[in-house]
Amino acid sequence: MSIPDLSLLRGRDHLLVTMVCFGNICRSPMAAAVLDNKVAQLDRPKITVDSAGTSNWYVGKGPNPPSKRIWERAGYNYEHIASHFDYSRLVAADLVLVMDNHNHQVVSSYVTSPDEAAKIFYLRQFDPSADSFEVPDPYQKADAAFELVLEMVERATDGLIAELTR
Repeated sequence: MSIPDLSLLRGRDHLLVTMVCFGNICRSPMAAAVLDNKVAQLDRPKITVDSAGTSNWYVGKGPNPPSKRIWERAGYNYEHIASHFDYSRLVAADLVLVMDNHNHQVVSSYVTSPDEAAKIFYLRQFDPSADSFEVPDPYQKADAAFELVLEMVERATDGLIAELTR
């Protein structure tokens, strides 16, 4: 897979990156935790990271305990409260990174212009070794499923950071 060209975002002083999954308690907060920690020391661009879910089932709740346990075990510190993705989040973000096809469909349903559509990518598009664009949902699975998601997220965020800081 070739990594998407983000040259239009290069040179900006600040970027808002929104991670999106279904419930906003497992994958997207883990991805936000990883990216937030990795970009904390960047001088330019300053990157603000948030996350949201395409469903509103868990709004106001904390992360799924295994997800937080796995990202903290890996050394990432991050506080999270679930929120719902809506049109205002699409407009505010510079990049919207989804975890799977369903998330992509829901987020894309908000699009009203080519500029908005151009913000939406699968997170794994930034991992040149990925065999799929999807990050599988580890909800209610063993820790090994969350560890696999963490590995995918780490590789993809490394590729994303490399693309944004070229």
